[in-house]
Amino acid sequence: MEVKPGYKQTKVGVIPEDWKVSTLGAMAQTSSGTTPARALQDRYYRNGTIAWVKTLDLNNSDLVATSERVTELALKETCLRVYPVGTVLVAMYGGFQQIGRTGLLRLPAAVNQAITAIQLKGDTLISEYLLGTLNYRVGYWRGVASSSRKDPNISSQDIRNFPIAYTSTTEQRAIAGALSDVDALLGALDQFIAKKRDLKQAAMQQLLTGQTRLPGFHGKWAVKRLGDVAQIISGGTPKTAESSYWNGGIKWCTPTDITGCASKYLVQTERTISQHGLSNSGAQLLPAGALLLCSRATIGEIRIAGCEVCTNQGFKSLVCQPGVSNEYLYYKLLTMKQQMVERAFGSTFLEISKANVVALELSIPDYLEQTAIA
Repeated sequence: MEVKPGYKQTKVGVIPEDWKVSTLGAMAQTSSGTTPARALQDRYYRNGTIAWVKTLDLNNSDLVATSERVTELALKETCLRVYPVGTVLVAMYGGFQQIGRTGLLRLPAAVNQAITAIQLKGDTLISEYLLGTLNYRVGYWRGVASSSRKDPNISSQDIRNFPIAYTSTTEQRAIAGALSDVDALLGALDQFIAKKRDLKQAAMQQLLTGQTRLPGFHGKWAVKRLGDVAQIISGGTPKTAESSYWNGGIKWCTPTDITGCASKYLVQTERTISQHGLSNSGAQLLPAGALLLCSRATIGEIRIAGCEVCTNQGFKSLVCQPGVSNEYLYYKLLTMKQQMVERAFGSTFLEISKANVVALELSIPDYLEQTAIA
């Protein structure tokens, strides 16, 4: 490939002649954190004052809040440490949809074990420029992700080996400023979209509770348990070491596939299993139209299966009974996420049990009104 005058070919591509290339390990210190024992909820989490970052908190931008906080005791009794403002974070686990997600701390915070914290040494790099570079080259991690776990991941060593092209800090700040201007424009568009979503959420709340009735519908709604209107089906995972169980023709869904799916219909999964793997996983092949409900980690996230699929054990999927619209139930369950989270429990991770999913109560009209609402 011909290189224009004033540029040079490097291992990160063509860059200006006065730019340099190094690795993050040479320019920064990296470390990680942990998850305090969930069994010690009162001791390590309740009324916590220290921001604690998980992968799903990362937003590829400034990080100004976290979904959970931990206590001072968690900091003293585990290997957690608080990282300062300006630390850049990178997700290591969670499959191709999650690895490489980033955040730039705008508040002091600790992190869990799935995140590498990058603290720059000296004044060669600025955090905002590093963040932009990591976001631009997020596809790099696919080439280095290992398959030693059931989900591909990267290691802290992979992050230290990350090659980065850099220029003077003056130009880095100019580049970061230009990218920040674009982010501000996108943020304004996001706010506009959020307002529209709020309108939809209000309409959902009115229609899905019967507070507002569509024209022509007047019948009484019934209160039923979720287990009465759908069959609840758990998933499973074949043994990862058994190669014959994997890379077959059956789509196998994990919560990562759900969070990475922008549509309400899931038609693609990151991994597939064989018929032999399905038979030895404890999972069932779900029909198109089944509701894929996350019951672990991202509790309450839901999609409609757009094709036949099976899931791992992080799901309590639903196959609707006759007379129940899967589209209506999809929208109804979207409004019940908080109820599911409140019923979740666990030490290593939070999960809602099959019994608690079955017992969830919801109001439901006749089939014609369900389909009209949906």
